[in-house]
Order: sequence, then C-alpha cells, then structure tokens
Amino acid sequence: MSISDQTKIEIATFGSGCFWCTEAIFERVSGVIKVVSGYSGGTTENPTYKEVCTGTTGHAECTQIYFDPNVVTYDELLEIFWKTHDPTTLNRQGNDVGTQYRSVIFYHNAEQKQKAEYYKKKLEEEKIWNKPIVTEITEFKKFFPAEDYHQNYYENNPYQGYCDFVITPKIEKFEKIFKDKLKK
Repeated sequence: MSISDQTKIEIATFGSGCFWCTEAIFERVSGVIKVVSGYSGGTTENPTYKEVCTGTTGHAECTQIYFDPNVVTYDELLEIFWKTHDPTTLNRQGNDVGTQYRSVIFYHNAEQKQKAEYYKKKLEEEKIWNKPIVTEITEFKKFFPAEDYHQNYYENNPYQGYCDFVITPKIEKFEKIFKDKLKK
C-alpha cells in the first residue's frame, strides 16, 4: 500500500494479552497500515522479551497500530480491542498469566483518553461482562519494539502450536464479527 503525503497517519497502542494475537488481528483491519509488537508501560529501557516475561520490568506486551483515520477510526479500533479479548481478567489472557499480559490502552492524546474512558464506562454500565473491567487507561510514554522474531509472528509461523490452537480460532472469530472491516 502506498501512502500519499496527504495521508495523516495516527497511532494507537493497545495491550490485550499476547502481542502475537493482537498483531494478527489488527493486521487484517482495513485502514491499518502497520502493526508493531513491543513493550510499553514499564520502567526498564529497551527491555528484552526474556526480561518482560519475568514481570519485573512493568511493561505490557502490546501492539503499536499505525492507521489511516480516513479509513478506520480510533473508535472502531477501540471496538475491536474490547471485543477481541477479555478486559475483566487481571494480568492474564487465557493461559498467559503475568502483568505483561494485562489489558491496557496507552492513549496518545486527550481525545484518545476521553474515548477510551467513555467506552470503558459505557461497557461497564451495560454490564457486557459479569465481572468489572480491569483495563488500564494510561498515558503513552515510550514504546520499545519487540525482537524481530516476534514481528509478524503468526504470518511467519501459522502452524506453530500456539498459533494453530490459540491465534487461529481468535482470528476466525474476529473475521466473522468484523467482516466489513477486513482488508480486501
């Protein structure tokens, strides 16, 4: 996809468990230009995957999503975020357990903060889930890209066990729910 000089690219940063899953979902969204897996929200500079997995760096596995707001809005990305993970489990998604797997929205500006807080409150009021939403809404500070082997992980390893048994079913569910938002 070529990007003209007129296109204004925006960034969303979400943590919703394993970044391999999140990356694989958002890469399929029309208007998403690039998705980078990495780490945010911690105190260690340039953390490694091994360090983040200890839970001592404070970082969450997350994805930085570069998108064209003329094609897909931040609101639509938030909808996908909320519907493709469980925002009620503290520091875990499925079998992935630890603070690095927490549900978190790192907002880049006041508008993103307002929208994230609005939707979280609305979802809580509508009692979509039986338990309270534990998703953090935190100001974005720094993002550290994960090691190269984590980038495009699902696309590069579709038959690896985790991909086959965990990510593929999530993608299939996502594609059914969000048919109208998929890249052609």
